[in-house]
Amino acid sequence: MAMDQTDLKLLRIFLTIVEVGGFAAAQSELNLSLSTISSYVTTLETRLGFTLCKRGRSGFSLTREGQIVFEEAHRLFKSVGQYETKMRSLRDKLNGTLTIGLTDNTITDPGARKIEQTIARFVKQAPDVTLNVVTYPPNDLLREIVTGAVQVGICAFPKTVLGLSYVSLYPEMHRFYCSSDHPLFNQSDDGIDIDEVRRYRIVGRKFWLGRDLKDFAIAKPHAMVSDMEAEARLILSGAFLGYLPEHYAKQFVEAGRMRPIRPDQFYVEATFQASFDDSKQLDPVAELFLDILIDDFGAKRD
Repeated sequence: MAMDQTDLKLLRIFLTIVEVGGFAAAQSELNLSLSTISSYVTTLETRLGFTLCKRGRSGFSLTREGQIVFEEAHRLFKSVGQYETKMRSLRDKLNGTLTIGLTDNTITDPGARKIEQTIARFVKQAPDVTLNVVTYPPNDLLREIVTGAVQVGICAFPKTVLGLSYVSLYPEMHRFYCSSDHPLFNQSDDGIDIDEVRRYRIVGRKFWLGRDLKDFAIAKPHAMVSDMEAEARLILSGAFLGYLPEHYAKQFVEAGRMRPIRPDQFYVEATFQASFDDSKQLDPVAELFLDILIDDFGAKRD
């Protein structure tokens, strides 16, 4: 059926009823009497041609069709809200501050170069906005997004936090490295297996929750780090083995100071994502940045 303002009004009333849990609970929310609310739902059911919910002594519950209408209406009004936000941003001059959170040592990653492109496009479209760019380890960055201190975070996040939304942007390859001062440096990969690696000290990352150690089946790491530079220093000491992003280790490999060990077996692909709190309506500045970021990476927002 073709929708009009009446349908939108009725759908908003229906959404409220479902969200608060029934007709009685919706009275104070809608400031309407029980009979008026019931009349509106009956009108909506008549216009749609099917029953949306069961109400009576047994309580309030949705029919199968009612559940579908609720879900689709929720998507509809979320899209309307995003549309209104974007229209306001076109009408009003964008200003204020946008805080973007990044993780360390990604500037050498070819996959991350579109971030600079996004920043350039954003500044061109919102020249009066002050950009605040901060760098945190992954766990700390998640905390800053949850608390609202960071509006958009870009990182290979170690876990999913309830209430945050994620958009996948690009992959980052990690390999397992030793330095030129380590006993394995001059040993052929053919002679290196997991048992051989376990004879040496291995670095773990606080934010990877042990995923970098599971292949080696060791109880705990011999050192812990929270960023790539700290791990690189430990590996370069010749006393430790550990994972590094391939793009970051490249400078040390080309200088003859490191080499990957068994790249055919020891590797991890991390997915960098943009994360933000979608449970609260983002302001127009953050929405604009996200739109440009997603467009630049050819990503998809749910």
